[in-house]
Amino acid sequence: MGSNIPRHGQAACKNSPPTKEVLTAYENPTKSKEKGVERSMKYMGSKNRIAKHILPIMLAERKPCQWWVEPFVGGANMIDKVGGNRIGADINPYLIDALIAIRDCVSDLPKNNKEFTEDDYKQLRKRDGYKYKGYAGFAFSYGGKWLGGWRRDGAGKRDYVNESYKNALNQSPLLQGVRLINESYLGLQIPDNSLIYCDPPYEGTTKYKDGFNHVVFWQWCRNMVSKGHTIFVSEYNASDDFECVWQKELVSSLTKDTGSKTAIEKLFRYKT
Repeated sequence: MGSNIPRHGQAACKNSPPTKEVLTAYENPTKSKEKGVERSMKYMGSKNRIAKHILPIMLAERKPCQWWVEPFVGGANMIDKVGGNRIGADINPYLIDALIAIRDCVSDLPKNNKEFTEDDYKQLRKRDGYKYKGYAGFAFSYGGKWLGGWRRDGAGKRDYVNESYKNALNQSPLLQGVRLINESYLGLQIPDNSLIYCDPPYEGTTKYKDGFNHVVFWQWCRNMVSKGHTIFVSEYNASDDFECVWQKELVSSLTKDTGSKTAIEKLFRYKT
């Protein structure tokens, strides 16, 4: 894996941080009139709704040619709105496969629920033979959860495979140039003096199969700062040595069974 990670200074600088025009284009995107069609993959815990609020805060501290690194890239709903040198990593190999499929093979993805059916989706749990299992396992799952229930509306009329395909078409050009890496945050090699944005599993909410040690994570953040990186973290709460630089109350609906809940989303930065 290490050979795929750029060393500081290896890659030519093609872009400065996004200009005011780039941010304005994101804050006022051209919205599709089609229901369900957006500009990114559906993913549980996506920060798509708050990107326009927190990106300007972080990008204000980004230096020209500085690497933007996301060790918990998720559905790439943040990194796809950033220019310049970018690394998106995640410990879930299927998630990285999904993003690579969107970036590199979007025209080959299933385009409607006749090309990929509910029965096909059920087979994903039993076998790994389908080359776009990562994409299908997230994009066609209720709430963007890995291999959750097959997405459907109450009337059974919406074609979520088609909506997902159109979302992928929108996101694909935004992922060009992003280095996508299957690696844990602890093992990820990060170029010197990077700007790191972390969206880890929130303490007390998301359950990981092998658990997630938040104490280790916050210490890693401190270590990254001591090495010269700038780091921001999305969470509900943080240690006293991290300051909240943005917050907003949001209503979210995680599953059709639990319904909606209200929480205060926050962005933290290490106190300097």
